[in-house]
Amino acid sequence: MLVTMDKIVGWSKRKGFIFPGSEIYGGFGNSYTYGPYGSELKNNIKAYWWKRFIHEREDMTGIDGDIILHPRTWEASGHVEGFNDQQVDCKECKTRMRADHLVEDALGVDCEGLPDEEVSKLIKDNNIKCSKCGSENLTEVRKFNLMFQTQMAKVGENSTAYLRPETAQAIFLEFKNVLDSTRLKFPFGIGQIGKAFRNEITPGNFIFRRLEFEQMEIEYFIREEDWEELFVMWQKEMKAWCDEIGLSRDKCHDLEHDKEKLSHYSKRTVDIEYDFPFGKKELYGLAYRTNFDLSQHEKFSGKKLRYRDSETNEEFVPHVLEPTFGVDRTVLAVICDAYNEESLEDGTSRVVLKFVPKLAPVKVAVLPLMKKDGLPKKAQEVFKKVKVFGNCEMDISGTIGKRYRRQDEVGTPVCVTIDYDTLEDESVTIRDRDTMEQKRVKISELLNILGESYFN
Repeated sequence: MLVTMDKIVGWSKRKGFIFPGSEIYGGFGNSYTYGPYGSELKNNIKAYWWKRFIHEREDMTGIDGDIILHPRTWEASGHVEGFNDQQVDCKECKTRMRADHLVEDALGVDCEGLPDEEVSKLIKDNNIKCSKCGSENLTEVRKFNLMFQTQMAKVGENSTAYLRPETAQAIFLEFKNVLDSTRLKFPFGIGQIGKAFRNEITPGNFIFRRLEFEQMEIEYFIREEDWEELFVMWQKEMKAWCDEIGLSRDKCHDLEHDKEKLSHYSKRTVDIEYDFPFGKKELYGLAYRTNFDLSQHEKFSGKKLRYRDSETNEEFVPHVLEPTFGVDRTVLAVICDAYNEESLEDGTSRVVLKFVPKLAPVKVAVLPLMKKDGLPKKAQEVFKKVKVFGNCEMDISGTIGKRYRRQDEVGTPVCVTIDYDTLEDESVTIRDRDTMEQKRVKISELLNILGESYFN
C-alpha cells in the first residue's frame, strides 16, 4: 500500500484532524487548524512527552516561558546576525524563493556555507529559472532573517521585539531561577513545550514546515567531560520514544551532521530522520551546544549563570545537550505510520489508523446496537464508566458495520457494543480495531480488561 500526501491531507480534513487555516479566505501562509480529532491527538502526544520526560525522570523539571523575550536575548544567541536564509526573488511573477533550494534542485549542489555572491553566480551561470513561472529574470541573492518582528508600545531601543524562533532561549534565561528554586543536582534538565515562529521563505509539505509550530524541547545541563556518555544516553532515549509512539524502526534513521556544517553553537548534532511520503526528512534533533548559550547570556546580561557544586564548592558554566522534538512533525509522522488501507475477506476494504492506544484521539467507542428498547440508556451507563480512560464517544447513527468503520478511520482502539443480551446478562461485546476480533465480557470486568489490554 502506497501512502501519499494527497491521501493523508484528504483524510485529515475529511475526518476532522487537520484543516487548512483561514480556508474561507483562500488559505493563509501555510497555516493549519487542528480539528476535533487532531487536537486530541496532538494533546495526547504532548501529554505523554511531558509524562515520559518530565514526570518519570528524577533529573528533570519543566517551565513555560514567554513567546516574546527581551530583544537582547536574540543578539546574545546569534539569531539577529546569523539566523538567515538565502533569498532570491523573481522580477516577473514576484515569487520569493530559497536560493540554495533552487541551486540544489537544479544542480544537486549543496550551498550551505557558500557566500551569497557565489550562489548568485551559480544561478546566473547555469541559467536557473524561477520555480513558478520559468523566468530567468531573478534578483541577486541576499540574506533574509527568519525572525518575525513586532513593535512594542513603548518607545526606545527595545521597542522592536521578536517572536521566538526557538523555545530554548527561555530555558537559558531562567536557568538561575530554576536552579535557585529547586533541589536538582547535576546533571539535570529543563523541559518546555511551546510555540515558535519562523518566517520561512518556502514552507510546505503540509504541517511538516510551518510558519507557526510547536516544539517539545529539553536543555540538559552537564559537565563538559560527561558530554559523550550522556549524548549516547539521550540518543537511546529518543529512539525509545519513537518506538513508544508507534513509529516503525525501519522508517527512522540517524543522520550525523558533518563538522563543517554544524550550527555555530554545536560541537555535535545527530538528527533522527523519518521516511515521510515526500522523502526522508528531519524529525528530531540532538545537539551538544557546549556552554555557548549560558556564556553568551552571561556576557550580554552581566549576570552570572553558573552552577556551584555544594560538595566541592566548584563553580562553572554548564555545558548543554539539547534533545528537540517537533510537535507538528510528530503528529504527521504518527499519522503516516498509522495510516493503513486494508482489503478484507468479504471483498470490501477499510481505512484504519493504527495509533498506539495512549495517543488515539478516541480511546473507546460505545455502540448501542439499536436506538430503542433501552439500549441507548444502557450504553450511557457503560459510556460513563469507560470515560475514565480519556476521550470516548457514543455513536448511535447507522448500521453497526458502518459505525465500526467510522471508528477504524479515526483510530479508536476498541469498540464496546451494547445489544439485547446486555439487558439480560450484563455482558457486552468488545471489538479490537487491528484484528477486528470480537469477544464477550461482563460489564463488571470491562474496565480491568480494557485497562490491561489497551491502556496499561
